[in-house]
Amino acid sequence: MTIDRTTARRSTITGLALVSVLALSACGSMTQSTTSGGTDDAIDRLNIVVPADPGGGWDQTGRAIESNLTENDLVGNASVVNVGGAGGTNGLAQLATETDPNTLMVMGYVMVGAVETNNAANRIEDTTPIARLTEEPLVIVVPADSPYQDLQDLLDAIESEGQGVSITGGSAGGADHILAGSVLKEAGITPDNLNYIPYSGGGESLAALLGNKVDAGISGVGEYAEQVTSGKLRALAVSGEEAAPQLPDTPTLTDEGIELVLTNWRGVVAPGSIDEAQAEKLTQLVTDLHATDTWTSTLEENNWSDAFLAGEEFDAFLDEDITSVKTTLTDIGLL
Repeated sequence: MTIDRTTARRSTITGLALVSVLALSACGSMTQSTTSGGTDDAIDRLNIVVPADPGGGWDQTGRAIESNLTENDLVGNASVVNVGGAGGTNGLAQLATETDPNTLMVMGYVMVGAVETNNAANRIEDTTPIARLTEEPLVIVVPADSPYQDLQDLLDAIESEGQGVSITGGSAGGADHILAGSVLKEAGITPDNLNYIPYSGGGESLAALLGNKVDAGISGVGEYAEQVTSGKLRALAVSGEEAAPQLPDTPTLTDEGIELVLTNWRGVVAPGSIDEAQAEKLTQLVTDLHATDTWTSTLEENNWSDAFLAGEEFDAFLDEDITSVKTTLTDIGLL
């Protein structure tokens, strides 16, 4: 039978606290129980909803999940469907009507903010949390010929010119937008000075930067690193605790005097209508995926940090993150 949202989130897996311990000690036996040729509990077919257009971070994550699951015979077949728009809330709306329990949707920090700023009818609290997978710092960049040589130059211009200085990034209310507003707040600059121009993905914001249609941009390090390395963009700061591997010479916000750390995490949730046993099956599947050598290689290849949390731990993290994002959005004038 199905269970309501509160029950689903509080009892996703009985004894799930043991999963992280068992995942390493019993990886082999777990894999056998979840492969397409295994027991009756095996998942022969998995739907993966990517709530964004092809090419961005969520799409890359969804397709990495698909390829790793099938390569390791953890499912018989996996397919990805893209449902773009509105910071992921269009995909969230589709998940709300999904009747197939063998469904995962990629989501993350961007969606948490987009739900609030779009006042979305469907909420993350209505889904079943499965696992957090990765996190990635953001980077603030300017065109190579920009007069702003460092972050302080950009902040000084915003303080003096206000909305005459434009910053582009992803969806309104997403991680890029939140970082822009938070940096201004930490620098003592009123949020009214922020002229943020949202795009649906890193590709569009990159085109705006390279075409000198905007003054600065914010996105995941992976989406701008190639253009920084080639000299087309100049990186001013990254938002992680440490320098990003792709941009080792770029200072952190903290290095630049802004006491702020923000990373863009990504994970997966399932329909809120699934029952406890179905949630357990999906959580075990993603736990087995995380334990594979190929997933470790995928993290390394994409420069994604491992941020794995499953079941009840991810549920608690989501609760805290939703509350924190609401507060931040209010503080920087987005709510």
